[in-house]
Amino acid sequence: MTADDSFDRLDDDDYPAYTMGRAADMLGTTQGFLRAIGEARLITPLRSEGGHRRYSRYQLRIAARARELVDQGTPIEAACRIIILEDQLEEAQRINAEYRRAAGSSDPSASE
Repeated sequence: MTADDSFDRLDDDDYPAYTMGRAADMLGTTQGFLRAIGEARLITPLRSEGGHRRYSRYQLRIAARARELVDQGTPIEAACRIIILEDQLEEAQRINAEYRRAAGSSDPSASE
């Protein structure tokens, strides 16, 4: 791996750059909270060669959303389910928009 390859990872939202301790500090939460959302299968951190959990920026954004819901009084299991459903809805809306664009571009009468 070259130095340029290493720098490219800095922009990669999926690169597992943060240890559990650092991730908890950044989120203002506990390591136990991160374990709990992992057990609820909201996020699955990658593991280092030594078996330590490593989190990506994308996973930290999801964890921050979970923390927001939990801070509002939502049980952690429900918060995780809400986030999963929000993600599924967003994906379905994206796919529907793509289908509409594709259908519109293939239908010559759609522009009339």
